[in-house]
Amino acid sequence: MTSARLTLTACAFASVLLITGCKTNPSSPDSQAPAQSGAAAPAPAPAPATKEDKKKPQGDVVGTPAPGSKFNKVQFGMGMKQVTDLIGQPTDQGAYVTGKAFIPFHFGGDTYRHELLYKGVGRLVFAGGSFGNYGNSKLIRIIHNADESGYR
Repeated sequence: MTSARLTLTACAFASVLLITGCKTNPSSPDSQAPAQSGAAAPAPAPAPATKEDKKKPQGDVVGTPAPGSKFNKVQFGMGMKQVTDLIGQPTDQGAYVTGKAFIPFHFGGDTYRHELLYKGVGRLVFAGGSFGNYGNSKLIRIIHNADESGYR
């Protein structure tokens, strides 16, 4: 009986230490040392995102675009047909499944990706359409690569 009581007391004490041990008390502004004159000023906080910024499609850009590249004309969120009308047909194209396709009760998008390859320019990756129906897919990634072979 005493060993069980001792174990219970030790567990309670350990949990109290864990809960309160990580808390730090901020020091009062009066007790802080004055800043050195040679110290760098803290960076300003980033501006809060506006509603317009939140509505803009987001994506990834890999590599550095070459001046006069076809890919400088495209924007994230464009559809595949719109992109091919703007910059021409790709050298090759293909599709692949993402890991979300294997989640049993995932009914959202982004289960398939479609890639357009342009020889000597790079790749464009689209997401959002279903396999075989790429009409709803949108541009999400631009991969600039001057050494692109253009074939999968």
